[in-house]
Amino acid sequence: MNLHGEKAVKQRRRVKMAAVILVAVAVGFAGGRFSMLFQYPIMKEPAFRNLSFAYKEIMSRYLDGADSKALVDGAAEGMVSSLGDPYSVYLAGDRGEQYISSYEDHFVGIGVEIREEDSEFIIDKLIKGAPSEKAGLKAGDMFVTVDGTSTRGLDLEKLKELVQGKEGTTAKLTVRREGSSKPIAISVVRGAVPVHTVSFKMLDGGIGEITISRFAEKTADEFNAALSGLQKKGMKSLLLDLRSNPGGLLEPTITIANRFVPKGETIVQVVYKGESRVITHKSSQKEPWKLPVAILVDAHTASSAEVLTAALKATAGAKVVGEKTFGKGIVQNFRQLKDGSVLKLTEAQWRSPDGQWIHKKGIEPSYVVSAPSYAELPRLAPGLKLQIGDYGEKVQTVQKMLQVLGYNVGAGTGIYDADTAAAVRAFQHGEALPVTGVMNDKTAYRIMVKLSDKFDAEDPQRIKAVSLLRAAK
Repeated sequence: MNLHGEKAVKQRRRVKMAAVILVAVAVGFAGGRFSMLFQYPIMKEPAFRNLSFAYKEIMSRYLDGADSKALVDGAAEGMVSSLGDPYSVYLAGDRGEQYISSYEDHFVGIGVEIREEDSEFIIDKLIKGAPSEKAGLKAGDMFVTVDGTSTRGLDLEKLKELVQGKEGTTAKLTVRREGSSKPIAISVVRGAVPVHTVSFKMLDGGIGEITISRFAEKTADEFNAALSGLQKKGMKSLLLDLRSNPGGLLEPTITIANRFVPKGETIVQVVYKGESRVITHKSSQKEPWKLPVAILVDAHTASSAEVLTAALKATAGAKVVGEKTFGKGIVQNFRQLKDGSVLKLTEAQWRSPDGQWIHKKGIEPSYVVSAPSYAELPRLAPGLKLQIGDYGEKVQTVQKMLQVLGYNVGAGTGIYDADTAAAVRAFQHGEALPVTGVMNDKTAYRIMVKLSDKFDAEDPQRIKAVSLLRAAK
């Protein structure tokens, strides 16, 4: 065998092997790049280079330094914001967690509703079944300290941080209670606080009234319990109050609709982009609903609340009373990422049983009944202090409220004059408050309570709905 020939063969083999290895590396590189582009299509966009450049420059050159996650979250927020859709949002980290928890049936805390009056915090209401109720706190108790920290002068968000905490830990409170000369020490073990979205009561004549504030995880369960309780009391007709209900989850809405919409009838159609997917939700009603139903709606009734209204109006003979609804005929899906962030994105539209799309149109009530104009007055924010010489929208709001309650404020032009001060003094005297003629938180709170009581007593929308239900028997 020729020795020189053997060397040449060996060299050619090495060259071939090197070529094979180079080809394999090239194929692997191309495959990896293809995989990256498949997984991250944003990399194919020419503008992605701008984003990458900006990120690198900020991280390497920005004077004060930057947090890489904050930069990426900010980019995601900006990207979703560029859609110009107020319902599509990217919620980073804790904001995403808070969004998810807002639909759950409980949260961890002590379970109180708080109002602020003149830089102090008062328990306005105890949540039924919450730790605060079990510990002996009472409505009207005023916070003095939480875990040794004085609450005077804090803002409400800081107070919430102090009161909330991990389940099983103890909040050591001192409160001032009317009739007690010294602050009272009360320890509350933080725990599960139920979130209630449904309330109900029986009106005269066997009319059951159910109010749904929004549609959350357990709303259907709460609704079914309320309906059962009213039926046991001999309910003869149902009044469903959806006013100011902003909507929420679709699933509990459909579950509730099943109680009223005849079996097999359409409740709602959900239509995705380009009609690539159309989901038609039909009723799986178990027992026919035979009692008259009326629904109260207003301009703040939206989304899932409109789904329920449209379904019952079209298929269950429900009488809709009030004002044209908000008109939100689109559906958002939300997905939670590993770090807790949430992407909420408009992905579909919903259509009523007869195929109507109510987006930006709303649902016309069967009977148009307007609420009193004072029902739309803005709330008086905490920290309010108005006196002679002040002027502006807040003054005008106070004047309108006092006029509705029967007090003479003179011309009521938005200037806090002698007539306005006299009206405030008269109101304070009637409510056994310190008579100063100056608008403060205590006076504002009592004004809003009196307005709420007035509305409940003369609510024209409820009165109309009740008359319709009585006539339908």
